Amino acid sequence: MLKNYFKTAWRNLWKNRFYSSINLLGLSVGLAVGLIILLWVKDELSYDRFHADAPNIYRVIAHLGTGSSKQSWDGVPAPIGAYGKTQVPEVKETARVISNYDYSVFQYGDKQFKESRTAYIDPSFFTIFDFTIISGNKAKLFPDNNSILITTSTAQKYFGQENPIGKVIRADNKEDFTVQGVIADFPANSTLQYDMLFSIDRFAKQYTGKDFWKSMNEDWGNYYSATYLQINPGASTAAVEKKLTRIQHTHHPDSKNTNYGLQPLSKLHLYAPDGTSSAMQMVKIFFIVAVLLLLIACINYVNLSTARSMLRAKEVSVRKIIGAAKLHLFLQFIVETLILFTLATLLAIVIIYALLPFYNSLAGKNSSFRLLDAGVWTTIGITILGTLIASSIYPALLLSSFKPILALKGKLGMGLGNTRFRQVLVVTQFSFSVILIIGTLVIGRQMRFIRDKELGYDKSHVFTVNMRDMEQHFEAVKAELLQQPGITGIASANHTIVQLSSTTGDTDWEGKDPNSSFMIHPMAIDAQFIPQMKLEFAAGHNFRGDNTDSAKIILNETAVREAGIKDPIGKWFTLWDTKAQIVGVLKDFHAASLKTKIEPIALYYKPASYLMYVRTSGEDVAKAVAAVEKKWKQYNAGFPFEYRFLDDTYDRLYRSDQQTGKLFNVFAGIAIIISCLGLFGLATYTAQVKTREIGIRKVLGASVTAITSLLARDFVKLVLIAIVIASPIAWLAMDKWLQNFVYRTHISPVLFILAGIIALIIALATVSSQAIRAALTNPVKSLKSSE
Repeated sequence: MLKNYFKTAWRNLWKNRFYSSINLLGLSVGLAVGLIILLWVKDELSYDRFHADAPNIYRVIAHLGTGSSKQSWDGVPAPIGAYGKTQVPEVKETARVISNYDYSVFQYGDKQFKESRTAYIDPSFFTIFDFTIISGNKAKLFPDNNSILITTSTAQKYFGQENPIGKVIRADNKEDFTVQGVIADFPANSTLQYDMLFSIDRFAKQYTGKDFWKSMNEDWGNYYSATYLQINPGASTAAVEKKLTRIQHTHHPDSKNTNYGLQPLSKLHLYAPDGTSSAMQMVKIFFIVAVLLLLIACINYVNLSTARSMLRAKEVSVRKIIGAAKLHLFLQFIVETLILFTLATLLAIVIIYALLPFYNSLAGKNSSFRLLDAGVWTTIGITILGTLIASSIYPALLLSSFKPILALKGKLGMGLGNTRFRQVLVVTQFSFSVILIIGTLVIGRQMRFIRDKELGYDKSHVFTVNMRDMEQHFEAVKAELLQQPGITGIASANHTIVQLSSTTGDTDWEGKDPNSSFMIHPMAIDAQFIPQMKLEFAAGHNFRGDNTDSAKIILNETAVREAGIKDPIGKWFTLWDTKAQIVGVLKDFHAASLKTKIEPIALYYKPASYLMYVRTSGEDVAKAVAAVEKKWKQYNAGFPFEYRFLDDTYDRLYRSDQQTGKLFNVFAGIAIIISCLGLFGLATYTAQVKTREIGIRKVLGASVTAITSLLARDFVKLVLIAIVIASPIAWLAMDKWLQNFVYRTHISPVLFILAGIIALIIALATVSSQAIRAALTNPVKSLKSSE
């Protein structure tokens, strides 16, 4: 019996291979792309969950400031980690991770590499986290402050097949570090990613005891340490947060506007320190896109299966009359669907392997598709089972439920299998497509808005260089470089203007309310920086470029507003322990992503900082870069020369959003193609069942245009209904997405009109091809074929 089911099913699929091919192509593409997205979603949700005690591991978050200037940071003062373990009973263990900006170029023999993923850590790092130590003394990972741990890939890069333990790596041509241990490469789904790890005790030696903060564990004013807590199971996180806050206030009363929170380890990857979930929102959006793709593929199958029910009615009725039970017929159609799905699944796997390199390049991922991976098959199994159930049960029930006598007379009963049901499916399918089209247009508009937004400064044709030892000779270097072709200006600062990272609350000012405080971005600049970057003054003037500037300061409009300073020019403002006179107020400019509002900025004078800004004319750029490289190497022999244009730095802020936009475009395009496949199949079927009517109309004088219009207008009506339904849904979804950007474009009605026109053109192009073909058919042949 089962063999007969398969034989009959295969015969029917082969006999109707045009419709089978449409179904197979739609299902396989839908499954392939849907699975790629779902595997990506699964990977995003798996971050940091591989640690055995992940539910009890938290990162300490600092909430600073009040009111509109309140900020949340993932760095906290280093003492919080030390005091947290000894004074908070709920805390089982703590570990601190401090990014290492002290060294960047490492050398072994003739091999030299630039390393950016390096950090200082507490040894308890390996107690809290399940990162594998492959070799080395686990009981004493850092026997001295010149010890270093490296990953297996780093060991391979420096030492090849040699045993790395005991080998010496030289850092920045001045310090030697001995390899004391090798750890396994950090998993791809780990938020923490490092290649070299140093002892935190070495970082602590930077405190000489002569500074304002005498030691690392007494420094309550600098928020630079990523601190992780492993708390006892069942312990109250709220209680831990309150105790950490009380510890901070006890040791540093001036930080009374600082409060601590705990962020679960599982949320580090998808949630920002302040709890915003733009990354998680994109995971949800892509999950919905995957489901929509699979639903569109299912709707194609259901539509074509039910539409063709009329053509198979007599076959089913004859089989019923000669004794076939309803269950047997049901199983027959289920087997037919299973065969089609098996072929679609095999083809989908081939498509996945073919698309994966393109997808990884587009998404900036390094995903792999491994058939032996249980997780992959779990996702595949759930997806295929869900899709199979959604697309096979109803057509099988419909095709096995005909009343034989009525079917043989050509009079099928009206039920769920009628035309109205198929129309609902087409409307649903194209509603999904229109939503995706509108989403594509809105995302593209926002990306253009970001690219064209006036930032308040001119970043074009400017590149930055870390001067290192050249900083000590800045004036001489600047004078010489300004003589080079293509270079129109030189300035220096200690941060990139595109994204200021340093922040402090250690401020005071004339007329300050004792209960007020706010966080401000300090930036050291020389006298050429402001005119060089074409920043504009709202009041006051620039630095003069002499020694008196060390007692002056320039604020932006937001800083003046947050501080509540009236008529600021000439009033004093204290940054850290320097009391200075406000000599200028700059018009607000964007020194961060457009996802965040403009924040307070304080510019103080420093004749030379480590970052050199070089403005070029836009011509002879290569010569300008070569001239800077020549001077740089004169003072930094043995170090690789690196530079970065501000335009590139700015684009990096939105790389994730740009990748998301590109992926969304691709997925929307695929969804539309699958929808068109179904529409094409339905149009072909419609032309087939109306062959006799078309022949009669042509004999009576109907034109090709009239017949084409007759066949296409019903589909156009359905698409118009889909546009009406999809528009408000798309508006709500994209308005929520735009909330991630403080500065954003508006959703114009023009976008909805444009999306509607695109959807109509696509539908008409798809349907008209078959309608015109039917209209051009010789009416004599049409009437003969329908007898």
